[in-house]
Amino acid sequence: MTGFGKASSEFSTKKITVEVRSLNSKQLDLNLRTPYIYKEKELELRSEISKQLERGKVDISIYTESIQDTLPVAINKTLAKTYYNELKSLAEELKEVNTDLFRLTMKMPDVLKAEKEVVEFDVEEWKAVKATVDIAIEAFQKFRDDEGKTLSNEFEMRIGIIDKLLTEVISYDAARVENIRTRIKNNIADVIEKEKIDENRFEQELIYYIEKLDITEEKLRLKTHLDYFTATMKELGSGRKLGFIAQEIGREINTIGSKANDSSVQKLVVQMKDELEKIKEQLLNVL
Repeated sequence: MTGFGKASSEFSTKKITVEVRSLNSKQLDLNLRTPYIYKEKELELRSEISKQLERGKVDISIYTESIQDTLPVAINKTLAKTYYNELKSLAEELKEVNTDLFRLTMKMPDVLKAEKEVVEFDVEEWKAVKATVDIAIEAFQKFRDDEGKTLSNEFEMRIGIIDKLLTEVISYDAARVENIRTRIKNNIADVIEKEKIDENRFEQELIYYIEKLDITEEKLRLKTHLDYFTATMKELGSGRKLGFIAQEIGREINTIGSKANDSSVQKLVVQMKDELEKIKEQLLNVL
């Protein structure tokens, strides 16, 4: 299932930002990006995250940035004076009067140097990072929970539509069998004289033929699968199981369609297939 979570915090002179993103995957595929200073804790962090996330192609990025107003700068005064005197001497020698020696001096190499911050692992800072990761994962889980509720509502709606269509199929079934019986009798009567028809044999063959078109078991199994799908949605980590149930639902719908031999039932079967395909598309987000 897709998801996103983000959290920020401040520690000392740093801002810590954590982003969690995921795409659907059948297992946990964790990609963790951290600043080099935290690399020694990466295995520990991976282990803890794996306990919180079950599956998904998950990318977790940890960023830090300085929140100081200015960077510490040092001026090499000795070098600056040397540059200044040399430039002044050169200007006098060349009789150059329109010069800005101070500006030129400050631009010379190594006059201005930003003092490098000593970067060392800090236990307290790491605690702040871990706390921020936990908050980001919590936001991420809420995002997925909200998406899950949306999917659940859609599944319930689609299953409800299929159930309603099944009720219509049941209402057509009795008339369907009688229509088949009448149609066969009329077709035979068109080619064979009524007196030559053995009624007993005809009834036996008709019963045998109609039994092949009977969909009583398929209707019962389809209803059972629909109820099972709805109940399974309430179970944790049921994505794959829902996929298997959807396959069984499709199998029963297809069998009803192949046995129907009736245009009204066939139309309902097409509508049920359409709803089931929409369910299968959304199931890709929870497998």
